[in-house]
Amino acid sequence: MLTMFARPPCEQAGFRVLSRSPTIVALVFLLLSIIVIIAITLIQINRKEVLSPGLKYGIVLDAGSSRTTVYVYEWPAEKANDTGVVSQTFKCNVKGPGISSYGNSPRDVAKPIDDCMKKVKEQVPSNMHKNTPAYLGATAGMRLLRLQNETAANEVLASIQSYFTTQPFEFRGAQIITGQEEGVYGWITANYLMGNFVERNLWRTWSHPHGAETTGALDLGGASTQISFIPEDTLKTSNSTLQVHLYGYEYNVYTHSYQCYGRDEAEKRLLALLLQNSRDKSKIDNPCYPQNYETVLTMKHVCGSLCTQSLRPANYNQDQLIHFRGTGDTALCQGVVSLLFNFTACNDKEDCSFNGIHQPKVKGKFVAFSGFYYTVNALNLTGQFSLTDFNSSMWLFCSQNWNQLQYMLPKFEETYARSYCFSANFIYYLLVQGYKFSADTWPQIHFQKEVDKSSIAWSLGYMLSLTNMIPAEIQLIHLPMNPSVFAGLLLFFTALTVLCLIFLVYLSVVSHMQKNIGHVDHVLAAE
Repeated sequence: MLTMFARPPCEQAGFRVLSRSPTIVALVFLLLSIIVIIAITLIQINRKEVLSPGLKYGIVLDAGSSRTTVYVYEWPAEKANDTGVVSQTFKCNVKGPGISSYGNSPRDVAKPIDDCMKKVKEQVPSNMHKNTPAYLGATAGMRLLRLQNETAANEVLASIQSYFTTQPFEFRGAQIITGQEEGVYGWITANYLMGNFVERNLWRTWSHPHGAETTGALDLGGASTQISFIPEDTLKTSNSTLQVHLYGYEYNVYTHSYQCYGRDEAEKRLLALLLQNSRDKSKIDNPCYPQNYETVLTMKHVCGSLCTQSLRPANYNQDQLIHFRGTGDTALCQGVVSLLFNFTACNDKEDCSFNGIHQPKVKGKFVAFSGFYYTVNALNLTGQFSLTDFNSSMWLFCSQNWNQLQYMLPKFEETYARSYCFSANFIYYLLVQGYKFSADTWPQIHFQKEVDKSSIAWSLGYMLSLTNMIPAEIQLIHLPMNPSVFAGLLLFFTALTVLCLIFLVYLSVVSHMQKNIGHVDHVLAAE
């Protein structure tokens, strides 16, 4: 019989100690490798820094009936729900009248614009010039010129188009926007500046404000006026309802533009009415002009507009001079101003403003800007106030003579100063008799011209809408570790983890085999 001898006890103990050391070392390396893999992964993910790819710029030329204003806007290249977070950074008033005044000399329209564009070039970084879109939007003045002389209107726009071919910016065209577009863009501007579309939350990211109510917009320009708001019943749609999509939300906005009801054109219509009803066509009393004020205007100034064409005298001579004398009679002024509106056309319908135009009942808060603001500011009013305060201020202002006004107004310019009494009475009839604001709802109107140094004007809303067509750039991500270094470390420690696992499995198998051999030796020794 073959006899096998068992190993001495001391030898078996030594072997177990030797076999445990590699196991402990392997386990330590395995644990450390797993910890390192988790750590560098968490650092790479959580400590990454999102860098803005920079700012984008846009230029809008607001070509109004009385003047042109150039705005520069900027926004981050990454966008909130496809709409850029836009802010106004520069504003320049072009010297001279609006572009519609250049119907007889279209080649001269670009000269005054060039002064502002030189300043714009300094505001936009030179490396961004060729990628900065520029737009010109013309409003009611050009709408009237197009109706009166389409060829002249096209030549004015063509001259502007030609001028911008010499500029470094990406000019995307000069166009005449519709009255509805002007109204809804003004509504967008007002609500954007008041934070009704988007705001920064606690995490400094952009989000839609919870429970935000929109604000109606009232715009008074030189040739037209607009009202825009979301009515109580949004299910009722009409030709005056437009759907607006901004920051991931949709809005059904009622908006209407009244051509020839801007401040300048409305005043020309009043002068034409006074001329029509006067026996002496050369000397006319104007109850809306201040006492002791006198001026001489041409027949063309009064009746040359399309808005006053129907009031022209039979023997119309555009060069004829008309002498106007102010009487400062507020009551008589109101009577003449009321003739500018046709309130009977609505036949006492509740959903009708004037001239038979459909309008839902006004609802919520409103902001009144442009001509509305400048008029109440001349009356020493601002912000929100009662209808009673407006009326008393209006009567007080209209009772002043011409010599007193220069000491009452914050900025004295003859063409505006002489007309503030008319403007105030016109605003009263427009808002109270036309739009149906009452003594209760009037305080809901906030008269202001800007918010946080950004002008309330249709141009910002125009820019916000246009940014939906400008693609966002990819965000740049700055990582704590270079991607190649991170990949190398991850590969090394993953390989180390795998090797440790293989080694531990090997040790486990060897240990299991040693136990089996030891068991056999023990059995044989017993035998």
